[in-house]
Amino acid sequence: MTPPGPFRPRFWRSPLRGPWLTAALGSVLLVLVAVVAATGFLSHTAYQPDLPGNAIVDRGADLPLSFAWPAGFAYLYAVTQGLHVNVGLVAIPFLLAKLWSVIPRLFAWPPAASPAQGLERLSIALLVSSAVFEFVTGVMNMQYWYAFRFNFVVAHYYGAIVFVASLVLHVALKTPVILRAYRERGVLKPLRDDLARTRPEPDDEHGGLVAPSPADPTLSRRGLFAVVGAGSLALLLANAGETIGGPLRRLSPLAPRRQVIGPGPNDFQVNKTAEGAGVTPDMTGTGYRLALRRGGREVLLSRADLLAMDQHTARLPIACVEGWTTTQEWTGVRLADLARAAGAAAGASALVRSLQPRGVLGRASLNAGQLGHPDALLALKVNGADLSPDHGYPARIIVPGLPGVHNTKWVGAIEFA
Repeated sequence: MTPPGPFRPRFWRSPLRGPWLTAALGSVLLVLVAVVAATGFLSHTAYQPDLPGNAIVDRGADLPLSFAWPAGFAYLYAVTQGLHVNVGLVAIPFLLAKLWSVIPRLFAWPPAASPAQGLERLSIALLVSSAVFEFVTGVMNMQYWYAFRFNFVVAHYYGAIVFVASLVLHVALKTPVILRAYRERGVLKPLRDDLARTRPEPDDEHGGLVAPSPADPTLSRRGLFAVVGAGSLALLLANAGETIGGPLRRLSPLAPRRQVIGPGPNDFQVNKTAEGAGVTPDMTGTGYRLALRRGGREVLLSRADLLAMDQHTARLPIACVEGWTTTQEWTGVRLADLARAAGAAAGASALVRSLQPRGVLGRASLNAGQLGHPDALLALKVNGADLSPDHGYPARIIVPGLPGVHNTKWVGAIEFA
């Protein structure tokens, strides 16, 4: 016997639901999530997990996604992660609308009338659950709200793999249904109907989406898309300033407020303070020495020694995985000059170690292209002033196009290979 309530077809009465509406919403959503997935995997690649100290996901359980992340375009990671976060926000209203359009199928009874239908429903369960997991944890990460007890990067990455695999399977299974809906009703034709001309879709005996006893429409399909699009635009405007940076960031209500800023020239956001990282004044005071290592050789440089070397200034961004970007003017020693001072050969790579005593991002490797870029710096100053402790005093890494967390702060040693 069919259970009562939502398990019975007559419970669902919207006259808008049907194969065309689901196909149209799904088509828009597919484009959006394709951008989100592609930029997400590019972000994973930008960390260059094949280099020492960079892997967060177990290399033995990782996809073979690795290449030398370039340093030629300073805003490469800002664009990549900015698209990932902002397009992800734009996709949320379309995801919710798509789930609303197919909700009668989620309560279909019996759950599986055949083994084939059982496999299809299992794939849908994986798709829906992984999509909800990815979007919910992604938004939580944007806000630095880690209510969960697992590593966000690892869980989000594996969740993305499950989501993309189930999405590919779902699209393959539903492409004939989508094409039939467009062929029978047109791609955009239903959007021309105003409320007075809005009618239920023809009954689809295999879909189970069309209400058997539809109510009178209170919204046209065009109006539904307008509402969903307005929600997407609102989320974009509420967050885009965080990615663009500058004064627009203050106009972004979704921008996280936990970031700490410093005085004057150091007045821009950070993810982690010196206190939070366990870096004390004793570690960065007059006894500070930067260790340059190559093989068994070590060169020790004080901050005064570093300031006495040729200084280079470049205006470069820091772009973080949460989607925010800030562009500042940095001054310091070219990493290529430090490599030569250590006796490293041309084409060397480097492992940078922070003074911070704890944290998975206390070290990061740079490839040869990043190390040799003319604007790749061991920054000592920002906007003409000494770095504040929270921004990495006495020295930090700044490399064009590098993920923000790999612009290591409180640099204690650079090991050249």
